[in-house]
Amino acid sequence: MNIWLTLVLVVHVMTALGLIGLVLIQHGKGADVGASFGGGASGSLFGATGSANFLSRATALLAAVFFATSLVLAYLATHKPRVEGGGIMEGAVPAVPAAPASTAPASTPGSQDGVPAAPGGNENSKANEVPK
Repeated sequence: MNIWLTLVLVVHVMTALGLIGLVLIQHGKGADVGASFGGGASGSLFGATGSANFLSRATALLAAVFFATSLVLAYLATHKPRVEGGGIMEGAVPAVPAAPASTAPASTPGSQDGVPAAPGGNENSKANEVPK
């Protein structure tokens, strides 16, 4: 499956580069025939209007190939084969074993009946006492 993905991706990129090149070669609506194909002379390689037809047809063909390879790449990206019994954490090894939970004493120094003392106060003062 990986070979197909690579092959389609290479075709896709080459088609995109060819499409960019063909679009840049084409002339605008108000311009004469592109200078790269003989300036519109009837003795040119494609004839008087042959270059315009050839370029537009080649562009349309490359656009169709680009569209098809885009669809194939989308399909290959979303339909990857699943691993048997596979979850994403299947076979994962924990990096550090979990530490046991520490047990804290129910009351700390300066507290009464499990209620901590008020901060900044004297441990023996009456303000820190909790009524029973």
